[in-house]
Parts: sequence; structure tokens; C-alpha cells
Amino acid sequence: MVFSKHFRKYYFIYAPLLLLGIGVLVAVDYFQLIIPEVTRDIVGSYRGFNSNINEGLTVTTSEILEAIIPYLKYLLVLLAIVSIGRFFWRYFIFGTSRRIEEQIRNQMFDHATKLDSTYYSKEKVGGLMTYFINDLASVRMAFGPGLMMAVDGLFLGGMTLYKMFNIDVMLTVYSFIPLTALAILMFFLRRSMQLTFRERQKSFEDMSDFVQENLSGISVIRAYVKEASSAVRFRATTQDFYDKNMEFVKRRLYFQTAITVALNVVIFTLIGYGGHLVINGGLTVEVLFEYITYFGILSWPVMALTRFISISSQASASAQRISKFLDAEPLVNDDLAVETPELNGSIKATNLSFAYPDEPDVNILEDISFEIKQGEMVGILGRTGSGKSTLVDLMLRVYNVELGKLFIDNSDIMTIPLFQLRNTVGYVPQDNFLFSDTIKANIGFSQHTLEDEVIVKAAKLSDVYDNISEFKHGFDTILGERGVTVSGGQKQRISIARALAKDPKILILDDSVSAVDTKTEEAILKNLAQVRENKTTILIAHRISTVRNMDKIILLEKGKLVDVGNHDELIERSPLYQEMVKLQTLVRLEEEDGENDA
Repeated sequence: MVFSKHFRKYYFIYAPLLLLGIGVLVAVDYFQLIIPEVTRDIVGSYRGFNSNINEGLTVTTSEILEAIIPYLKYLLVLLAIVSIGRFFWRYFIFGTSRRIEEQIRNQMFDHATKLDSTYYSKEKVGGLMTYFINDLASVRMAFGPGLMMAVDGLFLGGMTLYKMFNIDVMLTVYSFIPLTALAILMFFLRRSMQLTFRERQKSFEDMSDFVQENLSGISVIRAYVKEASSAVRFRATTQDFYDKNMEFVKRRLYFQTAITVALNVVIFTLIGYGGHLVINGGLTVEVLFEYITYFGILSWPVMALTRFISISSQASASAQRISKFLDAEPLVNDDLAVETPELNGSIKATNLSFAYPDEPDVNILEDISFEIKQGEMVGILGRTGSGKSTLVDLMLRVYNVELGKLFIDNSDIMTIPLFQLRNTVGYVPQDNFLFSDTIKANIGFSQHTLEDEVIVKAAKLSDVYDNISEFKHGFDTILGERGVTVSGGQKQRISIARALAKDPKILILDDSVSAVDTKTEEAILKNLAQVRENKTTILIAHRISTVRNMDKIILLEKGKLVDVGNHDELIERSPLYQEMVKLQTLVRLEEEDGENDA
């Protein structure tokens, strides 16, 4: 059973259905135990007829049928009740366990969406997927088959033993000694099985991590001709999982072997001592038959309890892993949030410094101050590693910042509710993530309803409409995983279209036109200038051509603010900006010379 804090509530929520299922199960067990009594009477009837025949009396077929048919009718009624009851307890118990599984999975996914980037930088996707699949399935087994086996083992086993004791106490005591030894063995092996299953799940998690990572990076593996070495590493990973799994299976086999031995010992006891009682008149043949039938029924509760031990061990190990995931606290939250007026899009940083949570002593940004007014188009420029993406991550509150350092309008970003903040911002990340869905669904991702006019307009503004129109299925084209079926430039422009369809007060494009040619870049920037009037637009860039016509350029170098101004101001007073312009001009001239030589 699973009683940790994240799971015990479901026993209360679904108590009516579970109790109803348990009630039906106990009723089925009760009626099932009447069957040996009926079969005893049938055997007794035949034994009586046989005695009459041995004494020379005539017994007709009609007399036999007249005596036996009522028992057979009663037996058929009992079997019908048991069969119908089995359907209903399965529906109530197993069906409820599926509902619980669904709710836990939804709870886990909801929690996953709230966890921050720091958590996902430490945990791998493949490993997290094992929580949602294998571990959750183990927990579900505890609520369904585990609960059934525990109840069936205790009630059916207890009622069967009661019947057996009523027939013959000493015969039951002798047969129960091996079962008692088995119960003690089960108690001591449970902890060992739980630890073994936990190791098995960890090995499966590692294997899932490896597969997910290698399939995601298959193009890199092929480019570096590393298929063979990856296959070798995969075999080592699967071998480890095989070894851990086999260790767990062996322990289960030890269980099953011990059960088989114990049951066989009891059967020998019943045959030997029971036969002795029949010969000496202590039992009749039909009563011994009834007793052996009860023991046949008892073998299921014994098996059920051992299976329950296995299920419970697995569920406990998996519940601990899931609980660890659910106990992970999101560092970015609404603890300081207050009611905030509608945001318009001005941004202000005052002596802003930032270090990642896992490296608190290393500042990525240091003492940065700037102001962006509502409606401005602003470029953030700097060399690789200068902190550009980190700065916009803070504007999205991907990470926490110190109070009084970053403001949207006049509100401290730490006090703005996360939903309101992120609903105000449209963001195009560097990796241009696209879902494996239609282009239409990707562009309209922010919309509750997919309005064709909005989607087409956004596609035209991002200069990708013509490309989409050339596809066989147009906007209904299904993209491959992460958008692999379109080019890098098309991915960027579809991502831009998605942000434009949202029509946000603040639009942030993180190096989002790097994969397009200069002509396409110019078209996109021109469209942005037209449709983003009175709305703030921020572009991170490496190319001067991207930001030279912006209202303002924020120039960063090694996490520090070098200067803020437009192109003309920076070209006049900033040596770093002058150097970047010079270098990029030389590169452009060399490329043009190469094209002319060709």
C-alpha cells in the first residue's frame, strides 16, 4: 500500500468506490466458500447411493438425479453470483485505480510546468519520463491489484481458515506450520525486494536518459561517425538494466519457490494425516474432500499476499521517487506577487546583478542600469557570453532577481504575478522550439481559438507565408519532432510568427533572425517597425545590421553594461562598438569578394 503524503488523500477521495469494491469482493469470497459445502453434499449423496448399491438395494437414475439436481442448481446460482460479483469488484477497484493514476499524472504534469529552469538544468528528460510511466504504473498497481490482493488475502484467507478449523483443528494446525514459516520469510524479504526494485528503476531511468539524449542528437552522432561507440555504450547501459532486473526477478522467484514448497508440504500433510483420520473414523471421505477443497481455495490468498508484498515493495520504491519529484519546490513562484495594474511595456534596470543559483559566487550580469520606454525598438548587442540571453531571461523571470533591481512599468518584477508577466511578453528563444503539430497550431499556440486571419497575418509579417504556401498541405503541414522537417530559417520565422500572433505588449527576439539572409532580415524588421507601434520590441543580435536602426542599443561585454544609445551615438563614442562594426564590415567585404571571385 502507498500512504505517503502525496498519495494517501486518494484513499479518502475515492473511499466510497473503493469500499463498495471491497464490499463486493468480500461478498464474493463469502459465496465462494459455500461451494465446497455444496460439493461435499453432492459427494455425500453419491456415497450414500454407493452404500445402498453395496447393500444390494436398487438405485435408479431418476432417484440420483432427483437428489443431485437441487445441489447443481444451487451450485450454478453460486457460480453466477461469484462471476457477476467479480465483474463489479474489478470495475470498482481496478477502475478507481485508473482514475487515481490519471489524477496523479495530471498532478505531476502540472507540477512539472511550475518547476524552474534550475531544476531542469540538473534533471534529464528521459529520467523524468520514467516517473510518468513505470513509477506511476507501480503506484497504480498498489491502488488496484495490490489493494484487491491484500483484502482477498486477509478476508478469503481468514474465512477459509475458520472453515478449516471448524472441520478439524489439529489438521489445520499441522498444515498451517509451513505457511507461518512462509509468512515470516515474506516479512524479511520485503525490504530487500524494495531496495532491489529501486535500483532497477534507477537503472531504467539511466537507460531512458541515454536513449532520449542519443535519439535527440542522432544527427550529431552520424556527423561524427559515432554510431558504433554509441551502440557499445547503449549495450553497457542495457546490460546494467538487465542485471538489475534479473536480480529483482530472482528474488521474486525465491518467493514463488518458497510458496510452492510450502504448499506441497501442506498437501502431503493433508493426504497423510487426513487419510489416517478417514481410516480411523475421525473424518468421512466427503468431509476430507471438503477440507482439501478449502485448502485449494486457501492457496490463492497465500499467493495473493506474496504478490501483494511484491507490488507493495515496488509501489513504495516508486512512490518515494515520485514524491521526491513532487517535493521539488519551484524557486520561481508568486510568493511576493501583489495585484498589479495592466502592464504597458516600459522596462527599467537599476544596478542589476545576477548569478545563477548553482554558482552564486560568479556574476553573469553586474551592476547594469538602463531604461526602455514603452513603444521603443531596442537592440541588445554583445559578443558571445556577454550575458544577453541571461538579461532577457530575467525580463521573463525565468530566474529570480533581487528586489528593487528590475521593473516593468513601475512594478517590481518580483511582485508581478507570473501569469500576468508572461502573458504580457512574447518570446522567441534561440533554439526556436516547434511542436510536432501543424504549422497552423504552432503559429496559433498562444490563441485559444485558431483564427486563420491572425495566423496568416503573422506568417506574412515574419516573411514565411510564401514558404508555407509552397508546402503541399500549406498551414496544415505536420512538422516533425522539434520542427526538424523545416529549415533553420523557416523554424526561426515560424517562431517569430507565433510570437507576433500573440500581439504582446513586449516582444523579445533572442537572436531570432540569425539563420535568415539579410534581405529577409530587412523585411522582418521593417514589418516589425510597422506593426509594433507603441509596443516594446527587444532584439538580441550579433549582427550590427540587425540593430543599427533601433531606437536604442544596449551594448554588453562580459556581463557589464558598456553603453546605451542609438547607432550614431555608439559609433561616435564607443570603442567596442566601433571595433564590432569594423570587424563585421571586413567580414562582409570578404564574403562579397568571395562571391565575385566565384
